[in-house]
Parts: sequence; structure tokens; C-alpha cells
Amino acid sequence: MALRHSAVALALLSALAFPATAQAAMAAHTHEPVRKTAFDLQAHRGGLGLTTEGSLEGFGKALRLGVSTLELDTQVTRDRKVVVTHDRQVSAQKCKDTAPLTTGDPMFPYVGKYIKDLTLAQVKTMDCGYQQLPGFPEQEQIKGFRMVELRDVLDLVRNYGAKRVKLNIETKVEAGAPEQTAPRKLFVRRVFEEIRRSGIEKQVSVQSFDWGALKEMHELAPAYPLVALTNYDFLQVGKPGASPWLGGVDADDYDGDFVRAAASVPGVTTLSPNYGFPQNGTIGDPEFRFYPDRKMIRDAHRRGLKVVPWTCDDPATIEALMDMGIDGIITDYPDRVREIMAARGIPLPVSYPAPRR
Repeated sequence: MALRHSAVALALLSALAFPATAQAAMAAHTHEPVRKTAFDLQAHRGGLGLTTEGSLEGFGKALRLGVSTLELDTQVTRDRKVVVTHDRQVSAQKCKDTAPLTTGDPMFPYVGKYIKDLTLAQVKTMDCGYQQLPGFPEQEQIKGFRMVELRDVLDLVRNYGAKRVKLNIETKVEAGAPEQTAPRKLFVRRVFEEIRRSGIEKQVSVQSFDWGALKEMHELAPAYPLVALTNYDFLQVGKPGASPWLGGVDADDYDGDFVRAAASVPGVTTLSPNYGFPQNGTIGDPEFRFYPDRKMIRDAHRRGLKVVPWTCDDPATIEALMDMGIDGIITDYPDRVREIMAARGIPLPVSYPAPRR
């Protein structure tokens, strides 16, 4: 077992260390022919490069721009409400306290607390649009923004009549530190209940880094398409036992192969790896290397699985990924990807006008 682990780890590290210059040379050929299947343009957190993340204004702007999928994260509060936020611990970079919900509230200040320990009413007191997010100079700041619930976003899509738009909803269970988020079973059930009540559950896929959460969702809703998120480290290739992120799956039982390991999870239809290393690198950086490659994508397609990497904003890097054959991309700047798609002759997602009041 130890020898097999060592061999797998060496092979993977060798592949990941493949020089960026060589990768760039491979990507420098003419672009692939126009694809016949739809390319999945996913607006990351509603398109946080364009609007305050997780806001209804941001999701609405993405619908009007024209995306195929709204990507979003969820957490569950102490009173079991499902809120749309990426962070299990309230970020001071994104939110600031205004006042305690009640005089002498022992949980105040709320910034820095875990969402699971706060009620929805406490969460709603925080101003999460008090500043433009550093590093995103094009972002429209939604001043005074309060976190919204999952039901609000589902209702927004329904009110827009956006029947061709998907929602890729992440159950952001922290499998590596489960005490920091709501218990997995509760978390998954509450997300399922909100999706079911929405009336648009056929437009929803559920994603998670915690494959145990995917298994829980499959038991509740066998028809829901599931998305296996990962980065290379979460696979824990060559380490004893199964990674806590993989829901009992040991990647070493599949020779460290992400595609084969994820394909073993019932209901998974899409693989969503991080696009490369370092995580925010670009194809022009000397040390950059892709995580998905042509073999990963080919192997996934042979199993009937799509590959939609996260979260890439650099046009040249996105184009190189497209040339490898990815099925979509999660991006903070869906407007940039629409321009690439248009230049390549790829059909664009439908743009939806704002509903009349």
C-alpha cells in the first residue's frame, strides 16, 4: 500500500509540476472548432467582479447580462435559515457591525462569529456592502447590503421567468473542521427543503467539496445533478485513510485519480476542480500549472461527466482551458467570458430583462 501511494504521489506531483512554458506552447495552437453543445457560463457568487457578492442586485445583473448558471454558496444559521454566503465565519473584509439585535446581546459583535452560531435576525443587522471588495475595482458596491436567504435567490430567478438559467448551489459544509458549520445532515436537509419549496428544483444542481454532503443530498433527492468540487490537496493522495472531504472515498483506491474517485459518488454529473496552481495564477506566470488537463477532461467525458473548473477570470487562461475541452467555467467576470464565447462563435446564454413591477 505504501509503495502504491508513493508511486501515485510522485506521478501526480510530476504532472502538476509540468512547466508553464510547455503548457503555454501546447495552448498556443489555433482554437478548437465551435462546440456543438452549450458552454456553461457560471457567474461565481453572482459575478462578484461586477457586483457585491451574494446580493440580489448581483444575481439580477447576471440574469440581465446573460449567463447559463448562477453559482452561489450557502450556510445555515442557528435558527436553521439558509443564507447565501461563502464564509462560514463572518468576514470583516466584507461585513461590519451596525448595532446589536438586542441590548446586551452576548454574541455582539457579530463580525468574526460563525454563521452557525448566529440567528438570521443577528446576521441581518450587519452591513455587508460597506466597502468595495479589495482586488475587484470594477465591482459595483451595494451599500448597506444585508445577506439574503437562499429562498430569495430562488424567488428572484422565478420572478425573472429565467427558465433556462440553472442554479449551482453549494452546501458549504466544512468537512475539515465540522464544528465550524451546521451539522452535515441538518445542513443538507435545509438546503434540500428550500430547493423543493421553490418550484424550480429542475433548474438546480448541488455542489460541494464535502462529498459526504453530496451523498446525503442524493439520498434526499436522487434526481438532483451533483457536482464534485475539489482542489488537489483535498484528495490527500498518498496519505493513510480517506480524506475527510471525500465522504468515505479513499482517492488512493482509485490510484489518486480525481475522475474515477468522483465518479464513484452516486448522482455526480459534473467535476469541478480548481483550474490551476497557484490558485489565482494565469497561463502567463512562470510557475503556473493547470490542474485539469486533456486527459482528465477526456476521461471524464468517457464516463459521461462534464468538467467545469473554478474560478478563473483571466481571458488567456480561460481560452487555454476552452482549448482543452472544458464544458464550462466558473468566473467572477461573466462579461469577459461572454466576449470570448462571442469571438469563438459559441452560442451565448439568454439575457433576461428585469421583471416589470
